[in-house]
Amino acid sequence: MDKHNSSELLNSDYSVSKNASSDSLDSDSKSSSLNSKHGQDSSHGLGDIQLLDGEKVMSVSRDVTYLCPYNGPSHGVLKVTNYQLHFRPTEATSLQTTLSVSLGVVSRIEKVGGASSKGENSYGIEVFCKDMRNLRFAHRQENHSRRGIFEKLQQLAFPLSHRLPLFAFSYSESFPDDGWNVYEPIAELRRMGVNNDMWRITRINDKYEICDSYPAVWAVPAAANDDLLRSVAAFRSRGRIPVLAWIHPSSQATITRCSQPLVGVSGKRSREDERYIQLIMDANAQAHKLFIMDARPSANAIANKAKGGGYESEDAYQNAELVFLDIHNIHVMRESLRKLKELCFPQIDQTRWFSGIEASCWLKHIKCILAGAVRIVDKVENHKTSVLVHCSDGWDRTAQLTALAMLMLDPYYRTLRGFQVLIEKEWLSFGHKFQLRIGHGDERHSDADRSPVFVQWVDCVWQLQQQFPTAFEFTERLLITIVDHLYSCRFGTFLFNTERERVKEEVKAKTVSLWSYINSRQNLYLNPLYWGPSSFTNAPPTAHSRPQMVLVPVASLRIIKLWKALYCRWNPTMRQQDPIYQRTRELVALRAQLEAAAAAAAGDHAARQHRLGLTPPRVASPHHV
Repeated sequence: MDKHNSSELLNSDYSVSKNASSDSLDSDSKSSSLNSKHGQDSSHGLGDIQLLDGEKVMSVSRDVTYLCPYNGPSHGVLKVTNYQLHFRPTEATSLQTTLSVSLGVVSRIEKVGGASSKGENSYGIEVFCKDMRNLRFAHRQENHSRRGIFEKLQQLAFPLSHRLPLFAFSYSESFPDDGWNVYEPIAELRRMGVNNDMWRITRINDKYEICDSYPAVWAVPAAANDDLLRSVAAFRSRGRIPVLAWIHPSSQATITRCSQPLVGVSGKRSREDERYIQLIMDANAQAHKLFIMDARPSANAIANKAKGGGYESEDAYQNAELVFLDIHNIHVMRESLRKLKELCFPQIDQTRWFSGIEASCWLKHIKCILAGAVRIVDKVENHKTSVLVHCSDGWDRTAQLTALAMLMLDPYYRTLRGFQVLIEKEWLSFGHKFQLRIGHGDERHSDADRSPVFVQWVDCVWQLQQQFPTAFEFTERLLITIVDHLYSCRFGTFLFNTERERVKEEVKAKTVSLWSYINSRQNLYLNPLYWGPSSFTNAPPTAHSRPQMVLVPVASLRIIKLWKALYCRWNPTMRQQDPIYQRTRELVALRAQLEAAAAAAAGDHAARQHRLGLTPPRVASPHHV
């Protein structure tokens, strides 16, 4: 197959998707000074700005100077829509400083200088972003020229603080694939073999009355009746009882998740909770032991007793072994990322690059999360023992560990669609508080609930991709797109804190799913090195496929790397000199052609054999020299 044909196929694919909405590697949060200027993203345009369906220009400020930390000052026009901040330079020679930044990524906006400030470009506004960059614009000092744009930015970047709807409720683009249908909880449980003799599906939480942060559908031990479930919920923080996350297809060893028990300083016990944990243990006939993986450092777990929480006593829970995984809390992680941002943007001090990375402790935290997931995988896969995972409330570190362990254990979650199911299941339905952790539309940038928990997990997935480059159907481009739209507020997928809130706000009916957008342009994200079966066809594995194995990464600082393509992408001195995204698409297209040609040849050969009535020749004995 020649390169010309593969390019033709690639071009035809691009013509289908070029009008679809673009991601951060296209134009959704682009800065073309970083060579991220690609196809258009709109259904309609207004001058030089491309507008999405439902997007409107709300404010225009002319004679503004963008103070690019890499290319210097650039004069142009700043426009603010209900979705993005857009700057376009007036000079053709400065087009590399064109900016298009979704307002959802804005963390805070501050005024710089005053009417009496001296010096060029000393008066204006600075925009601090959640995606590791800051933007600074200078205005003329006469007539309060920044006032209008500043007030409009405050209003539109933080709509919830101004009693306005998020942009996702205005965005109306349609896609051929409805991403809201990607995850169906009962179908996913049945894929894992539930219902069965030991586990049952229950809708006891159908109205979110037992636990308002859990999904409506659970899988619980078949021997546990509804009264027992209610009693256990009373003894677990926030009512988050142990429920099934994943079951091993052969050994029936399970991963279950929950929150901490309400032990308190007096060491309270619950016979119902102890019996329920025993039922989880009994559901696995291969082992007579259960590992309880507490994500917290032991000192933190002990301190939680003073607040009414705590951990399971091995005396009370027979045949259970408690292991602390030493993963720090949301406040430590927030501070760690802040230090990393200071290191990566705007300028990088070469003399303290490695010491700065070490001082941020970011890679150390990534290592701890990976190491914890590896321990879970080892117990389930090698020891055939069930594992119960929790932290304090079970919606931050617990989700990191269960989702990462499931990704290592189950190759389905390493496909493009399976990865979407994993996020919907372990993060969204089980109540990771995206609204609080990200602060969608909220101007309280210093809120103590903000933390990069989900971004940290995506980083762990990237680390897996680096160690197992043929195991994932998708590339890092998908991960960066997901992180960008985690912030953007363009799609409804990551809005609100719980499934209950999304149902109440009718998110599925009133917004577009991120998966609709991604699945309409899946060729942008496919990995040409992937060895497994596709998640988008029901065809059997092809000849080039090989058995999918359990992934066991090396959780060592010798191996773990800083994800420069995410954290350092705004710095032109840190980006790849030769972007591989276009070549990746060419390889995906070429591989599809070759697979189709091989399948056609195999079909022709089989038909010829049938016509001739021939049987396959016997394999000759090897010649011995």
